[in-house]
Amino acid sequence: MSSRAPQDTGQGAQRLWSVDEHLADVLAAIRPLEPIELQLLDAQGCVLVEDVTVPVALPPFDNSSMDGYAVRTADVQGASEEFPAVLTVIGDVAAGSGALPTVGPGQAARIMTGAPLPPGAEAVVPVEWTDGGTGGGAAAGMTPASAAPEGAAGEVRVHRAAEARAHVRARGSDVQAGDLALAAGTVLGPPQIALLAAIGRGTVRVRPRPRVVVLSTGSELVQPGESLAAGTIYDSNSFALAAAARDAGAISYRVGAVADDAETLRSTIEDQLIRADLLVTTGGVSVGAYDVVKEALTSVGTADDEADGGRVDFRKLAMQPGKPQGFGTIGPDHTPLLALPGNPVSSYVSFELFVRPAIRALMGLPDVSRPSVRAVLEADKALGSPAGRRQFLRGKYDAETGTVSPVGGSGSHLIAALAHADSLMVVPEDVTSVEPGAELEVVLLG
Repeated sequence: MSSRAPQDTGQGAQRLWSVDEHLADVLAAIRPLEPIELQLLDAQGCVLVEDVTVPVALPPFDNSSMDGYAVRTADVQGASEEFPAVLTVIGDVAAGSGALPTVGPGQAARIMTGAPLPPGAEAVVPVEWTDGGTGGGAAAGMTPASAAPEGAAGEVRVHRAAEARAHVRARGSDVQAGDLALAAGTVLGPPQIALLAAIGRGTVRVRPRPRVVVLSTGSELVQPGESLAAGTIYDSNSFALAAAARDAGAISYRVGAVADDAETLRSTIEDQLIRADLLVTTGGVSVGAYDVVKEALTSVGTADDEADGGRVDFRKLAMQPGKPQGFGTIGPDHTPLLALPGNPVSSYVSFELFVRPAIRALMGLPDVSRPSVRAVLEADKALGSPAGRRQFLRGKYDAETGTVSPVGGSGSHLIAALAHADSLMVVPEDVTSVEPGAELEVVLLG
C-alpha cells in the first residue's frame, strides 16, 4: 500500500512548478533543426525528412548465392556420388562479370557468390556437391582462377541433382523498383545507411544531429587526471552530461569547469554560442552566495536583453532530486539553455527528464522521452518520499519478473548508486510511502 499526502500547491514567495509544467515549457520553446543534405556517413544518427523510394530493383539481376557451378537442371537430374553427371566447364562467371557465357546442354560455368546467372543456366550447384573439376571426390572449395587459370575449363562431376532456381537470388527479391525503402522520420543507423548505399543514394536529406555544449561551474572542480587539493573534487557532471547528450543522439562538446565568477561564465557562454544548438550548464542555480549561473544569467532577462534574444528563468520544481532549475534562450539566435543543479544525481536526473527530450525534439523525433513501464517494488522496507514532491529513485529493473529494486539511497550525491542503476522509480507527489509489493512507474534508462 502507498500512503498519500495532500498535494503541495506551491503557494508562497515563488511558484513551485510541476515536472510536467516545466517539461512542457521547455518543449514549447524547441523547434526542430532545419533539414540539410548530408553524405551517408555524415547522416548517421540523423532523422530522415523525406520518403526514399527504390530507383532500381535489389538485387538488380538474378545472381548466385553460392560458389559453385551454373547448370541446366536436366543435365544434373538423377546425379549421385555413384553416378555423377559429367559436364563440360565452359568458363568462369565472377562477381562483376560483364559478358556472360551461354550454358548449353551438357555444359556448366564456374560461378562465384554474387555473380550474375549466365544465360541458359537454371540453377547453381554448390562446389561441395561436385569434385571441383579435379576428377576426385567431393570438393571443399575451388582452385583460385589466378593459381590455375586452365581450371576454368575441363570437366566437373556433379554428385547431386538441383531443382530450378536452386541457390539463385532472384532479381528484386529484396526490394522492387518503386518500393518505399525508408519513410520520413526514420533514424539512420548502420542498416539504414547500408540500404541507402545499396540502392545508389550518395546523399540524403535529414535533420542534423543537434550540437550540445555542456559546461559545469564551480571553483572546487578539478579535471580528472589532475591532483586534488584540499576542498576540491573531480568534475564528473560535465563528463556525464556530455556522454548523455551523445547517447541521446547529439554531437556533444564538453567545456572544462568554469570558476565561480559571473563575468567569466558569461564570456564563456558567449564564446560557445557559435557552435551550440543547445547549451547545458550544471551547478550554480540554487540560492547560495556563489551560485554564479543564476547571477550571470538573471541579468539576461532585462528588456534590452530580451530584444537580443535572451531570457532565462530560474524556478523551483516539485521534484526530488533536482528542485532548482533554469531555462530560457540566449543570444541573437535564441539558443535554448537549460541550467541544471550541481549535485551529480540531481544533474543526471534533470538531464533525463528535460534535456534529453529537448535534444530529441531538436532532431524532430515524435517520441522524446525514455520509455516507462509499471513494475512491482521489491524491497526490504517501505520507501519514503517527501509530500508534494515527485521523487525519482535509482532502481534495478527485472523485465522477466516485472519487479524493480532500489539501488543506493536517495541522496543526490550518490554517484556510485547511479552507475549501477538502469532505471528511475517514480514516486508521485501525493505519495509519502511506498510499501514492498506496490506498483510503481519505472523509467527505463538503458
